[in-house]
Amino acid sequence: MKKMKKIILFAFILSGITKFSVAQTADAPPADVQKVIDAESNFNKLVERKGIKGGFLAVADPEGIVFKPDAVNITEFYNNIDKQSGSLKWKPNFARISANGDLAFTAGPYTYQNGKSDDDKVYGDYVSLWRNNGEGQLKLLIDLGIQHPEPDKEINTDFRNPEPEKKVAPSKDPFGPKKIILATDELFNHSLTISTLGTYKEFLSPEGHFYFPGFEPMTGQDQVMKFVDNEGITINAKTVNAGRSTSNDLAYTYGKARIRKGSIVSNYNYVRIWELDKNHKWNILLEAFSAIENE
Repeated sequence: MKKMKKIILFAFILSGITKFSVAQTADAPPADVQKVIDAESNFNKLVERKGIKGGFLAVADPEGIVFKPDAVNITEFYNNIDKQSGSLKWKPNFARISANGDLAFTAGPYTYQNGKSDDDKVYGDYVSLWRNNGEGQLKLLIDLGIQHPEPDKEINTDFRNPEPEKKVAPSKDPFGPKKIILATDELFNHSLTISTLGTYKEFLSPEGHFYFPGFEPMTGQDQVMKFVDNEGITINAKTVNAGRSTSNDLAYTYGKARIRKGSIVSNYNYVRIWELDKNHKWNILLEAFSAIENE
């Protein structure tokens, strides 16, 4: 328990570093979340018109990754396949954009069909992370999906604009902000080895979303902790990479995890979206795991 308290204290130290590094507020208004919703809608139309391969190639960030099952560059992956058959449709129901508009994400249900009958349909949820290319366009940086049974009902949309006071001038230090979010993710992973429930209680946003293969998305700290407890989940994870918005209000990390669920141990990739709360503490707004073959 003492060790967990030390970890919590260190988390606040990291958030304190973030607090005092914020730049002066910029004059331009903060970004509109509708921009990323529109980008996702246009992506969907491109896939419908050009096919899955053509759609992904059209929107990919040069450093963009997909998990197939390991992280691979989007452009390299789709350039090395003839085509990807079937139809893919999706619709966002959860979205945010950073105040400076340089980082955004959407998440929501998808349907993949490689045939003509309803029996050929595959259901799941996706998470897409988008990055501004410096010319005002959002490009796909990370794409991840989970599969689960056909959902019983639609989830209400949660699209929210950033708070105006979070609009700031870009940081002059290109490496410091990344180091902080990397350290935060590594701290989260370390604390998971001490107490899974204690870690989610400390780091997960009260409105955090949780995506796990085979299950419909869960929302809220209480629901996620109940799932983790009921399924007997323990997690050993390792950070691979991270990034953060210049407005210091939205960030992402991804890596690999080995998860014990009851008596079954499996390997996963994970993606986490972080947001800075009013107390300048980084919390997980979204976490998604995609299964990979056991080694």
